[in-house]
Amino acid sequence: MPKIPETIHELTVGQVAARSGAAVSALHFYESKGLISSRRTPGNQRRYTRDTLRRVAFVRAAQRVGIPLATIRDALAELPEERTPTREDWARLSQAWRAELDERIRQLNRLRDHLTDCIGCGCLSLDSCVLSNPDDAFGDRNAGSRLLPERKAPAPGGPRAAPPPGEDCCA
Repeated sequence: MPKIPETIHELTVGQVAARSGAAVSALHFYESKGLISSRRTPGNQRRYTRDTLRRVAFVRAAQRVGIPLATIRDALAELPEERTPTREDWARLSQAWRAELDERIRQLNRLRDHLTDCIGCGCLSLDSCVLSNPDDAFGDRNAGSRLLPERKAPAPGGPRAAPPPGEDCCA
């Protein structure tokens, strides 16, 4: 990992990428989303302050645990501009995400626990599957991978029969 001398207060996008491990394109994306900022030189090159390294680390750590970028941006907006987030900042901001992460863990555990059932039954149903339809809203009406009951095919060359009342026309 390249060391950047303390005397350098502004970094190029390449230096930030090399030091942070984030791709240049990711840094441009983060900037477009308001997660980091830069100034432009007279030659239109980006220059980042040193605190950008900590902000990028903050963004990447939050992303790794599944925090959406909009939530990360809102959290970073609570910090003063051009100040490196501290351990206390991280603890305060991440505490607000604890309930969301706990819910994601619960959902992932449920997915893990029911994944074998889903593969084992072979229903491929989005209607009665305990994973995609946890309350089984359609399970009392149908089974399998279809929403509507099967209809008899129309006679060759004849008109298609109208669906029963209350049913959609398309399966």
